[in-house]
Amino acid sequence: MDREKITLTGAQETMLATLYARALDSVRPDPVLGDVAAADAVRRIDYDFRKTGIKGTSAVGVALRAKTLDDWTREFLAANPECTVLHLACGLDTRVHRMAPPASVRWIDVDFPEVVELRERLLPTPPGDYTVISSSVTDDAWLEQVPADRPVVAVFEGLSMYLSEEDGTRLVQRITGRFPSGELLFDCYGSMGIKLQKLVPAVRNAGATLDWGIDTPGQIERLHQGLTCVDALRSVDMPGLEKLPLSGRIGMRVIAHIPALRDIGKIMRFRF
Repeated sequence: MDREKITLTGAQETMLATLYARALDSVRPDPVLGDVAAADAVRRIDYDFRKTGIKGTSAVGVALRAKTLDDWTREFLAANPECTVLHLACGLDTRVHRMAPPASVRWIDVDFPEVVELRERLLPTPPGDYTVISSSVTDDAWLEQVPADRPVVAVFEGLSMYLSEEDGTRLVQRITGRFPSGELLFDCYGSMGIKLQKLVPAVRNAGATLDWGIDTPGQIERLHQGLTCVDALRSVDMPGLEKLPLSGRIGMRVIAHIPALRDIGKIMRFRF
């Protein structure tokens, strides 16, 4: 079997950490996601995944974050069966495969051209109304390709912290200003998480840099009239933490009692 040689660096390289995490989770006796497509992709990539620093606890943590975003996406699709999904900075995420959206859903994956090329070689093309756009999410042109005739749910995992505050603000405003209604689902780091970024092996070893820290929902709510936070889960409060290895559960309990650390990471859902 020919294996794909990875030449990505920086923020783009970090997508391999989340892919590997989902692959490790898939082979656990009681997986969170059961993402066998991720495991298959890992087997086809020529890369030293030890660089990611992903192990038992961090793998489950990544899977739990992905499942929360998956669950929120499913809720939106159930309430809006004819909608548009914007999966931003999709990387090698198999979210569209996990969702298996009905034909009434317009699903659009967006990422850099070199990432899309790798994605198309490693992952099967989903059925239905599916499109992939090769572009940086911070470019203006790609969004003009998307019809604004339906409610939209924009899902971006592992993206916000790599954006500048200016680019992140502009992205939120462009989406909320274009569509009639919808939701934004994403994870973020607080300002303390940005300061401690070199403690994250996947970030440090890829030579990536985290920039935008979000400490309160109000920072996002003020970007568009009517934009309202409906969920803001801290990492220490995510559903499913009981699936963590014992050491991970103990670590989370400790972090939950340290004010400076318990708000490092969040998963947020906004509605407009």
